[in-house]
Amino acid sequence: MHRFLLLVIAVAAGCAGTAGVDPTAAVSEMLPGQQAYENVCARCHKRGRGKAPAAGDRDAWEDRSPLWVAVLEEHAKNGYLEMPAKGGDPSLSDYDVTAAAEYMLTLTYPERRLD
Repeated sequence: MHRFLLLVIAVAAGCAGTAGVDPTAAVSEMLPGQQAYENVCARCHKRGRGKAPAAGDRDAWEDRSPLWVAVLEEHAKNGYLEMPAKGGDPSLSDYDVTAAAEYMLTLTYPERRLD
């Protein structure tokens, strides 16, 4: 909810016609989860490469733990089976990894609340 509010504020500020401000830059800074997902996680999770469940494919996620958010975040940070820690990019912060995991889950289950 907080990210959504910040996104609305950023878009509104960009639409206000502030000279010299790139509104897309402000918005991309507000979406670290999407950015980390697209830069790292999507390599495998966009199409379900290997055994990675594809983002948006509910059937691929259906048999996952009922503690889905906590388990996914733990696996994403530390690695699990064939998935390397932080998607193989050690430069990602834990915050970015958590945000990317949450973003991926919202692609798959947009009706579920993560907080």
